[in-house]
Amino acid sequence: MIIYYITDRSAFPGAETQRRDRLLEKITEATRCGVNYIQLREKDLPARELESLAREALHNIRENQPTKTEKHEARTENWEPGTRLLINSRTDVALSTGADGVHLRSNDVSPKDVRQIWSQGAAGDPANPNRPADPLIAVSCHTAEEVREAAARGATFAVFAPVFEKAHSTKSATGLQALREACRAPIPVLALGGVTLDHAKSCLDAGAAGIAAIRLFQENNIADVAHHLRSL
Repeated sequence: MIIYYITDRSAFPGAETQRRDRLLEKITEATRCGVNYIQLREKDLPARELESLAREALHNIRENQPTKTEKHEARTENWEPGTRLLINSRTDVALSTGADGVHLRSNDVSPKDVRQIWSQGAAGDPANPNRPADPLIAVSCHTAEEVREAAARGATFAVFAPVFEKAHSTKSATGLQALREACRAPIPVLALGGVTLDHAKSCLDAGAAGIAAIRLFQENNIADVAHHLRSL
């Protein structure tokens, strides 16, 4: 079970400072609960502000990795090396902050291009000890063909969406059969889009390697959500 929290600070009430603080609290909460991946998806932020937020998020993640006892209690004792941070689309920000990788849109650059940029950036900045040698690369996909293309181009995993109907969404649900076809690709596929705790098991039964979500984590106690997902 891979658990992927996608951030959206705009969903929190209050002024920008309050939303930012609340988001960092959620990132800390997710880390302590052993969430596998967090995508910093604040697409409206200018590069400098996104970089600042990413650095704070990484600090919180590194300072709040669960202990061995906490991992056992959260059923994450087999997960190493802990929560990883991916930056939405911005390879430059991921490189400059020492994040673990990037999440690409379906029409974004190729994962192969990201790996080339990453290797060049790492070679040009050997003094950054926190940067991983090889990035994690997630790709948003909406069809089985897009998942196969992402795999062929070197993606680490795919996020397939929207599986279920979402309120105020302009995209139609793909459904479980489409998810099942997408999961035949040779990389892990996570289910996203209208996924609730009631829906999650059907996604896993269709072959999904895990669940990705925004509201499921931001609007609930992450420990309770993670515990339920890991018990499926």
